[in-house]
Formats: sequence, structure tokens, C-alpha cells
Amino acid sequence: MNKTHPDVAYLFSPLAIRERCGNIFARGVEGSLAHFEVDLSRLPVVASRVAKVTRKAYPSLEIPEHSRWNHFQAGGRDRLGDLAVRISTLTPEERSRSLVDLVVVSVLLDAGSGSEWVYREKKSGAVLGRSEGLAVASLDLFLSGGFSSDSKRPYQVDADGLERMTSDRLAEAFQSTPSNPLVAVEGRTELLTSLARVLRERAEVFGVAQPRIGGILETIGSRASSSGEIEATELFGIVLEGFGAIWPGRTTLHGVNLGDTWSHPAAGGASLGAGLVPFHKLSQWLTYSLLRPVRESGLTVKNLDGLTGLAEYRNGGLFVDLGVLKPRSESVTRESHLPGSEVIVEWRALTVILLDRVADLVRKELLGASSPRTLALCEILEGGTWAAGREVAAEQRRDGKPPISLLSDGTVF
Repeated sequence: MNKTHPDVAYLFSPLAIRERCGNIFARGVEGSLAHFEVDLSRLPVVASRVAKVTRKAYPSLEIPEHSRWNHFQAGGRDRLGDLAVRISTLTPEERSRSLVDLVVVSVLLDAGSGSEWVYREKKSGAVLGRSEGLAVASLDLFLSGGFSSDSKRPYQVDADGLERMTSDRLAEAFQSTPSNPLVAVEGRTELLTSLARVLRERAEVFGVAQPRIGGILETIGSRASSSGEIEATELFGIVLEGFGAIWPGRTTLHGVNLGDTWSHPAAGGASLGAGLVPFHKLSQWLTYSLLRPVRESGLTVKNLDGLTGLAEYRNGGLFVDLGVLKPRSESVTRESHLPGSEVIVEWRALTVILLDRVADLVRKELLGASSPRTLALCEILEGGTWAAGREVAAEQRRDGKPPISLLSDGTVF
């Protein structure tokens, strides 16, 4: 395997995401895509909606980055405060590792839950669905020591603990039953098993004595500058280096599993990687979610806009529901589609570029054209496009589902 081969290194970069998605977007603007028309005249409507949702949620415009941490506070309950109390007796280094352990395993369990599933929180009685429900369920399982192999160190996620997880145990912890089905329990369990294997195989990234997710902090620190700074794209590269091998093998290049990378006839490119478009949605979501513990470990993360928007159904649904993306046939919204289908790849690629475009408009609307202040793309996602996508979906469909149906295996979205 040669992850340093130029073709592979390119497809593992945010630059490739923007360039390949940009090629597809250019065809969309020309009107020559198979599945979507692009109506940029509707983009100000989307920007206004995103700005309205952002002002309501964050009137001071002090917006956190889009990350898993925000979901843990669903319903206004300070679960992170409870977590802080639990880990308060640990050393500062162990607290940071514990936070990394939690957020990574929670992100990896965050693929679409399905519209029927909910999680009933025992302490509060709250009934939570989708990402918030998955976040709280994973937090409860973490706090119970469900990912640790050491009863004296419950607040960690290590290889031995992950290997003990079965589909039945995960289903029980997430309250999945025939009447409350969680999509792809088996796929999620297999992902955790793959994670355990990777923790052992990549000892140079995660540590040798007891392979655990939080060991990646030492690797991150070793890549930072002498002044304690690290580029967001470098952090993303470490995430792919450490976790890339957990994803199911789909497309490979020079012997390397390319993860969330798919084919599209308008993707462009040259050499053996031609026609491939990468998204790395969960890996970028994971990178955004690592910002908090990485900062708490004493490092500064620079140039967040080097990363891209997330190619997922809430962001993409916003552009479909508000008329920027117009399906060319009824089958786009009537049928369910696999992640690798051309229609889904096209939709996701257009979403990435449209998020950059709408972010510029949202910044002007919220801050004014001459403001010296700016908002990072990940703040606009949080403020933001993701919340607006959910809100509009609930207005247009009683069940709040996205406008396009995805057949998820629990490892992409």
C-alpha cells in the first residue's frame, strides 16, 4: 500500500474535494448534468433562510464550529457539564484523551439513524431522534464504560473494549427493537470492530501499550509547529491516516482504500484517479469535532476554511427544497438510492460547492460587506445550513425526511 502516491495523496485532500466537485458543479451550471439543474438565482433565498436561522439560534453571532459536541447538549441539558464532573479527577492529559475517545466513537456511530428510531434518555425522560439521539445514546454508553476494557478506567475507548461490542449489545444500548429500529446496527458494529483492528495496526498513531483512540493526541502534537500551531488540513490528514482504513472497501487506488470516494462521469481528472470524486464527509465531521479537545490540549488549529462543507443530506436537502437544485426526473425524489449511485454522488458534489457559495452570501448578510470580522465555514454550517436544512424539511414533509431517500449502510452519512 502506498498512501504517499501522488494520485492517492491528492484524493485524500480537501483540494481534491473542491476541484472534483467543482468540475461537476461547472457542468451543472452549463445545464449538462443527468440528474439536476442548477438555479443560482435561488441562492439568495437559501442565504436569507440560513441567516435567519443563525440569528435566532446565535443572536450575538458567537457561533461554535459545526461538531458533535453541540449534539450532546440536545434539549438544553448540560450533559457536558456532567461529563466534566465525571472526568475531573483525571490528569489534564487523560481528560483530553478521554474527550477524544468519546467524540470519535460518537461521530463514527452518527450515520443516519432512520426516521423511525428514537432514544429515550433515562435521566431526563427526553425523547431524541436522529443525530441528537445517537449522540446522547453514545454518550450514555461511554459513561457506562461500554467501550472500555478496564473497569477502573471506564471513560476511555480502547481496542479490547471495542472488540467486545456485538450487534446485540449495541442494539440494546441504543434501544433498537423491531418497533424502534435503528438503521444499520450491524454496519455500525462492524465499523467499531474495524476501528479496534486499526488501533492495533496503527500503533505509531494510537500508541503501543494500550491502543486507544485518544492516543492520536500525541501524534497531533508531534505534527504541530514549535509554537503549538497546526493547520486544519494537517489535522484532517492525520484523521485520514489514523482512521481511513476502517471504512468498508469500495474504491481502491494503488492498493489503498479510498473510503468516501465515488465515481462520476463529470468528475474530471487525469491518470488512474480520473473520474473519482472524494467527499470524506465523516472524516471531515470528525476533524471539526476534534477541534475542541485538540485546543484543550494546548494547540491552536489554523485556517479552518481549508476544509470543506459536509456533503450530507441536511445541507444537500436545503438546496433541493429551496429550489437551487431541481431534479430532472421524478425518480430522483420518488426512488431510494445507494450512496454510490450517480444521482447521490452528483447531489453531494453540488452541495459542497453550493455551501461555499452560500457561505459568502451569509457572511455579507450577517456581518455586512465591509466588516473586518468573518465567519468560518464550519460556523456557518452550525449556525446555519444544517439547522436550516432540517427546518425546511420539517415544513415541507410531515416526517421531516430529506427530499431524496438514501439507502444507508451506516458508514457514509
